[in-house]
Amino acid sequence: MKVLVVGTGVGGLTTAIALRRRGIEVELFEAASEPRTSGGGLGIACNATKVLRALGVDLSTAGVGRVCDEFHLRTPTGKPLRELPIRSVADEVGTPLVNVRRSDLTTLLRNSLGDTPIHYGAEVVRYDGVGDSVSITCADGRSYTGDVLVGADGINSAIRAQMVGQERVNDYGYVCWIAAAPFEHPSLPAGGAVHYWGNGQRFGLMDIGGGQAYWWGTKNVARRWSGTKGDILQCFAGWANEVLDVISRTPESDIATVPAQDRTFLESWGDGPVTLVGDAAHPMLTSLSQGGSSSIEDGYALAHHLAAGTEPVAGLRAYERTRRDHARWLVSASRRLSRLEQLENPIVARLRDLAFRYAPMSIVRSQIFAAMRFELPA
Repeated sequence: MKVLVVGTGVGGLTTAIALRRRGIEVELFEAASEPRTSGGGLGIACNATKVLRALGVDLSTAGVGRVCDEFHLRTPTGKPLRELPIRSVADEVGTPLVNVRRSDLTTLLRNSLGDTPIHYGAEVVRYDGVGDSVSITCADGRSYTGDVLVGADGINSAIRAQMVGQERVNDYGYVCWIAAAPFEHPSLPAGGAVHYWGNGQRFGLMDIGGGQAYWWGTKNVARRWSGTKGDILQCFAGWANEVLDVISRTPESDIATVPAQDRTFLESWGDGPVTLVGDAAHPMLTSLSQGGSSSIEDGYALAHHLAAGTEPVAGLRAYERTRRDHARWLVSASRRLSRLEQLENPIVARLRDLAFRYAPMSIVRSQIFAAMRFELPA
């Protein structure tokens, strides 16, 4: 069996690693001309670090990122709201949550692929069935053939677009700024993550090791954002000193601006020998920090079901069945939490903060575990 994987983000690379671990031939295709070195950071949750460890990639010992030992919720000025029990959850799951620079993670995953071919500058524009196989055509006319095609090409997936037609992107009326920068501060504990909740805007600050921090900010906006770093600083005027400091220390060219978007949940991810993983299958808002982690789960489950059967198409449909319900829940739960996080009315936002401050720990833990529910297939 030969599998063609379109996209070399976290989901595509993990899928390729999982397939190779099961002796399945893989080729990867990436529209960009070279590996990306930007993109800020991300949190790889306990469920995903469990998967990566099973694939021989242990983030806690790989020399990239930083194990998250503390997770704090604070007000805009830095006053404590609540500490989340991330350490005890990690102990119970058996693997840690790791905050990492995105480019460091993808470099580690690429290195784990050994001699697996990766074609850069290969923008896939269509696929076609060829007997029992599938072929892809690139924008420059090159074509390749395999037994299975996996679309891991993100929220604007060309593979998904051909499979289901043009779809509307759901826009949630706020923007996300994302960056990583050299930064240390007494208010950011070593191995810590801090979220600041305001009215219609939020900020996140995570230690990713090596004197580096990953940060993101959000703000409700009425139209497409076109501001500068100075405008971002103005948005957070009066917030905690560390918030303003990390923005100030980040080169403007390193700050990515991303609209808060997802798509209507797709009940069918496959068409014959073609399937989808990660954001191509189930793009979600960032509120649960499970976009990258769920794509890692997808890749592992896909490889398991392809290797477990004798007929590739049946294996793809089995993969989709096992992943669909949990992915649907993650998409829906991310939307619900996003609505709470971006509340703009100060009175309602204050009630939200009180509810999170005094919610029973059993409820808090159950919600965290629900997002991280993944058992490795036998």
